[in-house]
Amino acid sequence: MATSKSRGLATASATLATLVAVGSLLGGCGSQQAKPMDDEFAGSGAESSSAPESGAGSAGEGTPTAVSRDGLPTAPADTGNYHDGTYALTGKYGHDGADSIDVDLDLSGGQVTRVQVQGHSDSPVSRGHMERFARAVPGVVQGRPLKDLKVDKVAGASWTSDAFNKALDLARLEASADRSS
Repeated sequence: MATSKSRGLATASATLATLVAVGSLLGGCGSQQAKPMDDEFAGSGAESSSAPESGAGSAGEGTPTAVSRDGLPTAPADTGNYHDGTYALTGKYGHDGADSIDVDLDLSGGQVTRVQVQGHSDSPVSRGHMERFARAVPGVVQGRPLKDLKVDKVAGASWTSDAFNKALDLARLEASADRSS
């Protein structure tokens, strides 16, 4: 009978130890420190590198595009020789291009002299990402050459950064266009 009690006590102890271990492993689940849209499913993965290089079209799920808001002609390729001026573009992304950013970019001597970004979204989470991006991006791009300029995930906004890069691609094509005619 003593052996049966000790086996029962050993089984109960092992069960309790297992429950404590499982509880400690699951303790972080449901944490209040979640960071929405900051993972591989929110555009920070490789899918942005397979996006089209520039131009019009509708944005698919997570595939950013850019369109011109000022109707300037585009060059067939980035020449690296840019016309000074202001370029007005819209970067679109998200489900069917539902989220967008207006990018106004001033260029002088091949360098970005001013950038202003205004976000548009129905989602409060997306609007928050866009607002943080809009505040941070001037410090990242102003004073830098447009040639090969690209931003990484600025202010935690991966899709917004990807859409901004598409707008930069289109700005390079607009700034490269022949203006002699």
